[in-house]
Order: sequence, then structure tokens, then C-alpha cells
Amino acid sequence: MTGETAAVVLITGAGSGIGRATADLMLARGMAVTAVDRDPITLATYPDSDHLATMVGDATREEDNRAAVDLAAQRFGRLDVAVLNVGMPMSGPLETLDLTTYDRGFEVNLRSVVLGMRAAVPMMREAGGGAIVVTASISGIGGDPRRWAYSAAKAGVISLVQSAALAYATSGIRVNAVCPGPIATGMTRQMQTAEPDRYEALRANVPMQRWGQPEEVALAIAFLASPAASFITGVALPVDGGAAAMSGNYRAIANP
Repeated sequence: MTGETAAVVLITGAGSGIGRATADLMLARGMAVTAVDRDPITLATYPDSDHLATMVGDATREEDNRAAVDLAAQRFGRLDVAVLNVGMPMSGPLETLDLTTYDRGFEVNLRSVVLGMRAAVPMMREAGGGAIVVTASISGIGGDPRRWAYSAAKAGVISLVQSAALAYATSGIRVNAVCPGPIATGMTRQMQTAEPDRYEALRANVPMQRWGQPEEVALAIAFLASPAASFITGVALPVDGGAAAMSGNYRAIANP
């Protein structure tokens, strides 16, 4: 992604949450965005813009990833940035979590990233470089008791990002991840209603004592995708209000 010409950005999972916030931010900054999501209803809420292309697609399908890259190239001439953002939660005891859910979770959380990279890298390499930013999670940095499968998938994402960063560094392609902590999205708002005690416990465990907003993660993604991060690759950046900094031995205190 270079200098004077506005960047061309592809975003998966762009219908809501972090993906939508990232697309809105990139559009506001004058970039050309190809927004991909499985839900046509959410894509239909985007305003008409010459800088926007939308596509209904499943990021776990190889042909949909290729089609998304092709759409970006057809509409805007190239691809500078790929934001690989799709994800789904998985929770349950290791002994009893349904393996169909387990398999689908790894397909959405990890395989989609592999497919997104495979689709985006050839065009970026041909152009002399680009930036890939993946939405991982602080659950990939450490473990969670009932979300072991989600943690394992997101740990795989972080390892994949590091490996890809090394593989493509000499091609001018930077690969990084953001690792959100508790973020207030449509998915987590359901928890606020259905499991208020758990929702409050997660808030209380964040040193900054609040849930994050999708726009705050979008700003971190935009930084990693930008020339301002030109010497940064292979990082997993927590966007979590300080949660990943804790050893777990003590709760954050108001007046240290």
C-alpha cells in the first residue's frame, strides 16, 4: 500500500462488528473497499459509493476468496490490503463439545485465513507488495477454560500470521494480526442479555474496566495496514484494554 494513490482494501466479515467498523473507517479515509460477507442484508446497509464494491460470499470457500480478489481488481485495478476478519465463537467442555461445531469453528476461524492469504498474495506479489491484517484474539495468546477450541484456532491464526510474515517479507508483503479482547458487537450484546454475570465478569477483568468498541479495533487494523507500519510484520497486537498484560495472579487495581 503506497503513498499518493488511495489504497484498495478487501475486507471479509464486513457486514457487521469489527469488519463493518473497519470498512467504514477505510471508506471515510478515501480508500476503495471491497466488502465481503455471507449476509446480503447487512451488505445492503452500506451507502452507495464509487469507492465501494460488495460481494455476498463465504470466506471458507476457496472460489469465493478468489472471486473477491478478482472483484477488487476489476473494480479498482489492484489489491493493496486484505483484512481477513471472519470468525465464530466455540465454547463447551473438551470432552463433550460437538465435533461438528469444532470442525466448523476451525474452518471459519483458521481455514478462511489460509484461503484469504492464498487468494490475495499472488496479486500483491505481482504488484510489489501489500499488507494483510488478520483478526485473531487474545484467546489465541492464552487459554480460556471453556473456549479451548476457539483459543486453539486463534493460536493457529497467530502462528500462521508469523509464518506468512516470514515467507512473504522479501516480496514486500507485510502480515500482521490484531488480537481483540472483549469487544461490544452484536454477538456479545446477546451475552449481555442472556448471561449478564458473565458479561460483567469479562468487563471487570479488563484493566481499563470497560468493553472495547469495534471502531477501536478498526483503528489498529488501519494502522497495521498503513505506511505508518511499514517496518512492522509478524506481530500479534492486543487491542484489549490491557487484559493480555496481566499475569493472572492479581486483578487490576484502581490506585496502585
